Amino acid sequence: MNERTADHRLSTLLERVEDQLRPGLLIRSVDPHDPVRVDRIPQPWRTLGCGNYAAVLVHPDHPEQVVKFYAPGRPGIEQEAEVYRRIGHHAAYSQCFHVGEGYLVLRRLQGITLYDCIRTGSPIPLQAMQDIDEAIAYAVSRGLHGHDVHGRNVMVHEGRGLIVDISDFLNPEPCRAWQDLRWAYHRLYRPLIAPLGLQAPGPVLDLVRRSYRLYRRLNSQGRSH
Repeated sequence: MNERTADHRLSTLLERVEDQLRPGLLIRSVDPHDPVRVDRIPQPWRTLGCGNYAAVLVHPDHPEQVVKFYAPGRPGIEQEAEVYRRIGHHAAYSQCFHVGEGYLVLRRLQGITLYDCIRTGSPIPLQAMQDIDEAIAYAVSRGLHGHDVHGRNVMVHEGRGLIVDISDFLNPEPCRAWQDLRWAYHRLYRPLIAPLGLQAPGPVLDLVRRSYRLYRRLNSQGRSH
């Protein structure tokens, strides 16, 4: 696709965002610690996923891009736009094409999250984990932080690792999410789970996620006293 065609397609997508998506979209943030809810979305748009701040949406005529809409009252879009500006072009990250009022237009990343790999028994190759290590090191070299890199924010595509959500990469507070996940990968997944092809149901993984979040919160409070 040449540059003129790409610019035209982006312009068409932005028109559809402003004319169709924005007027018909209803997003709510019920709990800041849980994913936002998409209560209404105009056709033919569909929801790809929801995080604690925003929903990721796609139009069938523009499968290479996604629109990340922040829920009303949820902060962070300016910070995320700055993160993408610093990241620039890197194989393990998406790319920001446009910053709108309350939304970003991003390059769509294909793959399966580590969370879904565990849930379905799909393999997580060592190369993918090494790619994430390298991508975090690259972000640090750009003045960023590998903050909140966890199983729902990391994907595997054709054996390579991708970081999907970098909205917290300006946060300088220490975060052990990736270190703990990497520890679990080497100590539990590779020797025990992968050889047996075990699957973990979604409710079990959600329980682990909530328990881990509580553990980190209590551990952080303990260090502060």
